[in-house]
Amino acid sequence: MTRYAIDALTAIRLVREKTVVFEGHSLVGPKFLHSDALSILYKQVREGELTEATARVLLDGITTTKIRLLGDRVSRATAWRIATKLGMDATFRAEYVAVAQLLADALIVGDPEFAATLDGVVPLAAFDDLSVA
Repeated sequence: MTRYAIDALTAIRLVREKTVVFEGHSLVGPKFLHSDALSILYKQVREGELTEATARVLLDGITTTKIRLLGDRVSRATAWRIATKLGMDATFRAEYVAVAQLLADALIVGDPEFAATLDGVVPLAAFDDLSVA
């Protein structure tokens, strides 16, 4: 069984593409993953990339996807250290990395630029790994 930490972009893609996660895998993310997805989808609606109806369907799909969400003291402290180490301006992305370090075998992120900053920080996996054994 492989445990993957995922970010909001990955959760959105998972639902948008109707990807079936291999039954032996599990998903984890930070406690604010649903709020992050909400913000991303809201922005896409405001920019005319999605209709509100489509965004709401995607959000409902994310909220019904089985994802263990973590937001305890240890994960927040770990996120702080990661943000400091990587010179980040904010900690929210570091929380994805912290969850991956603490609970997952690998992290899947939807932003390739962000992924490039994580070399040697946390193991990364590809989106397609979710649907294979």
